[in-house]
Amino acid sequence: MAIIKLSATEQRRLSAFFTCLVLAALAWLCITLSNPYNYTVKRVLSYKNTPQKRAFHSLQSDTVDITIKGTGWQMLYAMMHYSSNSLVVDLRPLNTGNYVVLSSQQMQIADGEVNHDVVSFNPDTLYFDFLNRMVKRVPIRLLNDVTFQQQFSQANNPILKPSYVTIVGPTDRLKSITEWDTDSLIVKKVNETIRTRLNLQPVNEGNITIYPKAVDVVFPVDEFTEKTLEIPVKLINNSDFYNVKIFPEKVTVTFMTSLRRYTETDEDFFEAESDLNLWKNQDYRTLPVKLTRIPPFCKIISVEPQNIDFIVKK
Repeated sequence: MAIIKLSATEQRRLSAFFTCLVLAALAWLCITLSNPYNYTVKRVLSYKNTPQKRAFHSLQSDTVDITIKGTGWQMLYAMMHYSSNSLVVDLRPLNTGNYVVLSSQQMQIADGEVNHDVVSFNPDTLYFDFLNRMVKRVPIRLLNDVTFQQQFSQANNPILKPSYVTIVGPTDRLKSITEWDTDSLIVKKVNETIRTRLNLQPVNEGNITIYPKAVDVVFPVDEFTEKTLEIPVKLINNSDFYNVKIFPEKVTVTFMTSLRRYTETDEDFFEAESDLNLWKNQDYRTLPVKLTRIPPFCKIISVEPQNIDFIVKK
């Protein structure tokens, strides 16, 4: 392949040519992007001034297409950040009707959300279905992923203030809600009580509101140590009042307990049962022992024996 050798003068001319070509392309691009265009962006709907005495359900998608007049630079920016903004719609018209016309809020939307000239909306009218509205209180459930340093563990049930959330929304929807979750409490290698404030899980439906939106959390943590107690076994379902003798009458329970509550933790904190129905209905020869009451600050290690012998005197 032949190699073209250029003189120093020719190299300078060629370099100047490509420089001018690049500058001309940049100038053309700047002029083109400075021209006005109509372009469409998609926005997720969010609402304000929702009706306080009417529960509603949107009859269309939760997004709307907005045709905007702007420069090519603005169009380019909108394409790069199309999902960063939401379209805030004022729902005060629902106090007297069942629809909202977006074009009637065009100036408000242009100033507050889009910051460009709004040409049109698709759809322009949002329709809503109204349902019976109710108020309901449900317990708050703490979601957590807490790990502990060696010898430390959860010392008691977490304390949530408040422990209930008030939900307002459609009756049919609220019937299925029995609790409301917090955001996850994620802490690693804990060796002391956690005190923090957590947001509640956000509402995903525009016709439901919750109060409060955050709770104070106390997650008790303490150092733990091992302890052993003998717990009496209670015989249940002796409906025929048989004279039953069990062997042994107590089981040995080994557990980890909070160091601060070591002394006060005794057999009264526990309850062990065996079910005589297992012999009457299923012909069991020994009865398994089940712990039916365990303090929340105790972690069971073992129960010995796990089955007891018995003699029935009819």
